[in-house]
Amino acid sequence: QLVESGGGLVEAGDSLTLSCVASGRALMSYAMGWFRQAPGKEREFVATSTWSGDRTYYADSVKGRFAISRDTAKDTVFLQMNSLKSEDTAVYFCAADSLDVAGTSLSDYFYWGQGTQVTVSS
Repeated sequence: QLVESGGGLVEAGDSLTLSCVASGRALMSYAMGWFRQAPGKEREFVATSTWSGDRTYYADSVKGRFAISRDTAKDTVFLQMNSLKSEDTAVYFCAADSLDVAGTSLSDYFYWGQGTQVTVSS
């Protein structure tokens, strides 16, 4: 089970850090990704990292503002979000990929969290 936390209501330009911790399952050798879903829109890719962190990928819309990292010892992945914009408002989901592909498609991930709401006011 993956559990996200750290969401909330912030103003445009603020920063926020999301966390995702695994319970009941070790994430060793799993790639971890972050996706988001805004109201009325499809879930979209945000960022991903291989287990080792040697490869990370970001959506163009967040590149340079968001950073994915992980603490493998604690089975936790983070999403540092800076310079937040109103269009970043969404429910953010973390996901795990046992094949360590670090893909950008929803179908690349088998395990999903329940999501955490991020609201950015302008």
